[in-house]
This record gives sequence, structure tokens and C-alpha cells, in this order.
Amino acid sequence: QVQLTESGGGPVQSGGSLRLSCEVSGFTHTTYCMAWFRAFPGKAREGVASIDNDGYTTYPGFAKGRFTIPQDKPKNPLYLQMNNLKVEDIAMYFCAAGPGACPAAYNEGFYWDDSLLNYWGEGTLVTISS
Repeated sequence: QVQLTESGGGPVQSGGSLRLSCEVSGFTHTTYCMAWFRAFPGKAREGVASIDNDGYTTYPGFAKGRFTIPQDKPKNPLYLQMNNLKVEDIAMYFCAAGPGACPAAYNEGFYWDDSLLNYWGEGTLVTISS
């Protein structure tokens, strides 16, 4: 059974940093995508970052320069380094994985569906104080 478990959501003060972690078990594909998403209350999940089996990372416009998946570390656990956090970043952050290509990344966001990422963690709440 595939399991993804996120942790590291804070709290942290505005302007500070967090490193989220996603522990993965039962996922042994050699071709895959792993990704981070976030969801605001009542809103659909939106892509934050992704990395494929070759270590190629992608980010939507809002994440560039602040959020990073480290490329010099193994992908299990999968990390998301978040710097210069703002109260606008408060959300549930989810780890996702799938046995295929990563979503197409555009400045506006990721184009994705369940066929690309079909395994999800339950999320970790990122809390930020002003």
C-alpha cells in the first residue's frame, strides 16, 4: 500500500522558513513524479513544486525564488524548502506522487489531473504568524 505522510508545517513567523517533509512508502516506480500542492479553505489544490525521476524540478510563478525541492538529496523523504514565508502562504500542503510524467508547469500554475498524480498524503497545515 502506498503511503505519503507530510510533516513540518510550523508555526513560523512571517519572513521565516520551513522545510516540509514527505515520507513515502510502498512506491517503487523508477519513472515517476513527486510533487507538492497546497489548498486554501474551500479552494482546489494548486501545484507548488514538482520533481521527476531525473531530478528535474518545476515551479509555478508564485513559488519561484521562495520554494525549492532540493536536488542534491534523495527523494524519500521528499522535502520542500520554503523561505520568506508570508501569511498568504497559510494553507494545507500536500505531498503527491504518480508513476509517470510531472504536470506541465506554467507561470500561472500546474496543469494536472488524477492520471498524473494518483497518490496523496493527508496534508500538513502551514501556519504563519505576522
